[in-house]
Amino acid sequence: MEKRIDNLEDDIAGIDPTLLSILLKDKTTRKNILWCTKDYEAYGPEYNEHAQIRIELITGIFLNIIQPRAAKSKAVKEQRIKKRAEVFTPSWICNEQNNQVDEAWFRRKNVFNTHQGTSWITTTEKIEFGDKKKNWKAYVNAKRLEITCGEAPYLVSRYDTTTGELIPVYGRIGLFDRKMRIVNENCNDSDTWIDWSIRAVKSVYGYEFQGDSVLIARQNLLYDYMDYYKERFRVEPPIDLLIKIANIIAWNIWQMDGLRCVVPYSCNETKEVKYQMTLFDFGKKEEKTGPCPGCEKNNLFMHTGTYCRIFDWTSLNKSIPFIDVFKEDVKNEKI
Repeated sequence: MEKRIDNLEDDIAGIDPTLLSILLKDKTTRKNILWCTKDYEAYGPEYNEHAQIRIELITGIFLNIIQPRAAKSKAVKEQRIKKRAEVFTPSWICNEQNNQVDEAWFRRKNVFNTHQGTSWITTTEKIEFGDKKKNWKAYVNAKRLEITCGEAPYLVSRYDTTTGELIPVYGRIGLFDRKMRIVNENCNDSDTWIDWSIRAVKSVYGYEFQGDSVLIARQNLLYDYMDYYKERFRVEPPIDLLIKIANIIAWNIWQMDGLRCVVPYSCNETKEVKYQMTLFDFGKKEEKTGPCPGCEKNNLFMHTGTYCRIFDWTSLNKSIPFIDVFKEDVKNEKI
């Protein structure tokens, strides 16, 4: 199974070594993403949950260490359920929920496919847009976020995350897959197709705690993009384009403690320094330590950890703290 669905890190490095290096980067810390799981600690101290995932730890003789959930052993799956509540959703359920998102957007049902039991029938006719404001460009640009994304099955559906069954390009149901279908149907020349395919990548986001899942999600999105490029142009995508896509993916699929909006394990104790005046000197220094106030008070905005940053590819065209997304909602009492 793993040979069918696993994106081997050696294969990615073989396309260009820069690609795997980019996919391992944490754009907030400018270091590599962390393991954030005890599953690999038997391999040695470099696989500690607090350690960074480095290329040499997952390539060469170690290339099969990281595998998609469907290829993991039953014991490992059960352990990850207990430790991190990791339960992946079958593709047919992802499809039904994504269909509801599109039903609200298009104001009609069965736009991309029709649900049928634990499968679906893909529509063959071109997707029509009846609203001048909600045209195909607006659909491609519309931002979509998958929270605690795991291997990102709601964004890309190269395979069913529970069965490992491969899904052909024309039948994929992820939110990014749907955008790429729209790009294919509305872009006639290569330059326009590439421009709007890049916009599609920039519009999808996801965060995850466990580092192996972050890497798999990033790989899935990159390989999904490559599949659409090859399907359209019948050649391999150029390296410079893939490097650009990988950089966008490294920003948009990021590692985060979703309960705190910070880099995992980055919250620290606070230190309070006080000076007590005495008769014989200028003062006696006293230090008090305490827990992170955000963790202690369950306040999203008071954590001492490093708040994760994402990239605004549209109006600001710069990185911003992800926590800023919530600030307007707090002002408007939406959360």
